[in-house]
Amino acid sequence: MYCPTTFLADLKKSLIMADRSWLSRTELLIGKKKLAALENKHVLVVGLGGVGSFAAEFICRGGVGKMTIVDGDVVDPSNRNRQLPALATNHGVSKAEIMKERLLSINPDLDLTVVKSFLQPTMVNELLSNHFDYVIEAIDSITPKIMVMTLAYRKGLNLVSSMGAGGKFDPTCLRVTDISETHTCRLAKYVRKRLHAQDIRSGIKVVFSAETVVKESLMRTDGTNFKKSAYGTISYLPATFGATCASVALTGLMEQP
Repeated sequence: MYCPTTFLADLKKSLIMADRSWLSRTELLIGKKKLAALENKHVLVVGLGGVGSFAAEFICRGGVGKMTIVDGDVVDPSNRNRQLPALATNHGVSKAEIMKERLLSINPDLDLTVVKSFLQPTMVNELLSNHFDYVIEAIDSITPKIMVMTLAYRKGLNLVSSMGAGGKFDPTCLRVTDISETHTCRLAKYVRKRLHAQDIRSGIKVVFSAETVVKESLMRTDGTNFKKSAYGTISYLPATFGATCASVALTGLMEQP
């Protein structure tokens, strides 16, 4: 039976989904051809904390048409100083679910896959068996981080990995370089060591900070989900890491054939 209310609701939804006016400023900068190319790209963001949540949002706002986001964590009060999903009103809520709602509110036409799980080593191969035009790795636990970096490298996937944002202040110290060229960053040093054990010495793009870490900001954790320690973090620096990772991915996507 014909229902005017349903028809109008469907029409309104289709008009919203077909609307590309929100990308008009992007089109002015990069042109219609590159914007159309971005709409046909698939980006994976692993980790939706201080770095990954901002990276995911900037990828979405950049006009990428298909995304997969992965995180099994829920919002903790300590996240509110630096993580995009974290509010006083959503403690205990899935970060992936919050980001899903946020990304689809930005782009209702986004083809979005949400994986609400901590990335166990056994899951990495299945996840990366999908086609991704770019991978943003923003995990703060070393074992799954190395697994994603290693497998993405061996599969020839375009990858940018975030090194440590904790214990630092200065956004002007951020660098984009090959993992082999990193220095000063303790996490990068440990990552290099683990990659060397996998016979990988170069060929992975990373974002790192050349600033010396504030050693006194280190705290030990219980080791849950492969995370044994953490540094104190200032509000803006993880977001800057996320923005830089997104810039690397978006620029790389626009250069792809």
